[in-house]
Amino acid sequence: MYYKSLKPLIIEETEDYIFINKPPFVSTLADRNDPVTILSLVKKYNDDYQICHRLDKETSGVLLVAKNPEAYRNASMQFEHRQVEKIYNAIVDGLHQFNDEEVNLPLHTTASGYVKISHRQGKNAKTIFNTLKTFKKHTLVACRPETGRMHQIRVHLASLNASITGDETYGGQALYLSSFKKKYVKGKEKEEQPIIKRFALHAVTLSLTDLKGQLISVEAPYPKDIEVALKQLEKNS
Repeated sequence: MYYKSLKPLIIEETEDYIFINKPPFVSTLADRNDPVTILSLVKKYNDDYQICHRLDKETSGVLLVAKNPEAYRNASMQFEHRQVEKIYNAIVDGLHQFNDEEVNLPLHTTASGYVKISHRQGKNAKTIFNTLKTFKKHTLVACRPETGRMHQIRVHLASLNASITGDETYGGQALYLSSFKKKYVKGKEKEEQPIIKRFALHAVTLSLTDLKGQLISVEAPYPKDIEVALKQLEKNS
């Protein structure tokens, strides 16, 4: 989908911050292949506003925008000191019972952009996982990263043999209706299309302290593709 304005993406606005629900397939910052990014929409909305962090292009969910330099500094300090709480939901392959499962494995980004676990070259990375719901062959997992490394949740889940559904880079399998629906009838198209055409990761909540010292916590509703995937998993479990 082509976005012309930031306005439809806004979920909450305060004196100093805007919380948006980033759609999948839209880059946060500059992208050579796509003229429309969250950054371009923010600058079009107000050139003085700044994005406080980033999400992968395929990842959807809550993203924080600062309206002034003081608000940006306030958020940056909290991100730096790991005081911003972020919770992501992921659909993962297989059945898993995570109860405050802690993964503390250092991550290294290679020259190609692939991220691997490396005790020698990696930077420390920590994520906590909790199972929210199990289906027939998949699990909905809440992920709380305590550090903000690139692809952290994806690699840490893969280390638990719980790769994110659709995340082929890190061992995830595409989600096809035929793989779990007994009476699946193939449509007219030659090849079956996956239910979700990206890795199933969504930034659900973001919490930080504003300039007045008040805690703000904002939740981003699921986009349509994750909603559809969860409905189908529920229906066929």
